[in-house]
Amino acid sequence: MTAHIIDAVRALATTPTLLVALDFDGTVSHLDDDPMAVRAIPAAARVVNELAHTDDTYVAFVSGRALRDLAIISERPPVSPILLAGSHGAEYMLPVALADQTPADAAIRPADAAEVERAATAAVAGLPGARIESKTYGFALHTRLAAPDVTELAQSRVADVMAAAPDWRRRAGHDVREYAWRDEGKDDAVAYLRELTGATAVLFAGDDATDEDALASLSNGDLGVRVGEGATSATLRVADPEELASLLNVIASIRVRAAA
Repeated sequence: MTAHIIDAVRALATTPTLLVALDFDGTVSHLDDDPMAVRAIPAAARVVNELAHTDDTYVAFVSGRALRDLAIISERPPVSPILLAGSHGAEYMLPVALADQTPADAAIRPADAAEVERAATAAVAGLPGARIESKTYGFALHTRLAAPDVTELAQSRVADVMAAAPDWRRRAGHDVREYAWRDEGKDDAVAYLRELTGATAVLFAGDDATDEDALASLSNGDLGVRVGEGATSATLRVADPEELASLLNVIASIRVRAAA
C-alpha cells in the first residue's frame, strides 16, 4: 500500500464511530456453483466477529441476495450485532437495539410481477445451465453453469420478455442478470446504515458491478475497496477475500489498540 492509502486506513480505523459494510458473495466468500453453499472464509468470519464486538463499530452485510438467503449464508444467529441489508437495500435485519428503526416497507408489488417472472422462467426453460431465481422484489437470471452461447441466448430471451416491463431496474453481475420492480441500490443501503449507526466513516467492500453504486457514493474519510478485477471507483483494490480479511485485521488491530 502507498503512504496515502496507509494514512487513509489509519484514519478510518481510528474514526469515532465506524461502519464496515461488506458485500458477501465474492467479497468475504468465494463464489460457488451452488449459491446456498457459499459461506464466509474462516479468516473473514473471525475478523467480522471481532469488529462487530468492538466498541463504536458496526458491521453490515449489504447484498443483492434476498434477506432470507443472506441470513442463511452469513450464518447470522438470531441475536447478533451484525446488520443485514438484503435485496440491494430493500430489506433489513437489525440488532435488537436498532430493530425499531427498520424502515417501513410501503412498496406496492406490480400486478403483473408474477406474470413477468413466469414468462422469464418459460423463456429459459430447456437451456442447460440457465435458471431463474425468484427474489423478494423480482428475479435473477443465473448463467454460471451455462456455456457462452447458451448464456447469450438466455440473456437475449429474458431481455425480450423484460421489454414489456421497462420500469423494472436492471443489474448485471458475475454470471447474473437481475430484474427488480424496486429501485433501491447499495448506495441507498449504505446511506441508511450510516444514518442509523451515526457512523463518522464507512468502509465498503465489494467485488461486482452491483457494488459500484455504493463505492461511488462514499464520502471523504470513507474507504472503498474493490475485491478482484473490474473497473471501479474504489480507493483500494485487493485480490480476493483472503486479502480483504487481512486488511480488516489491520483495521481491527488499530481500532482495538486505539481504544485501549
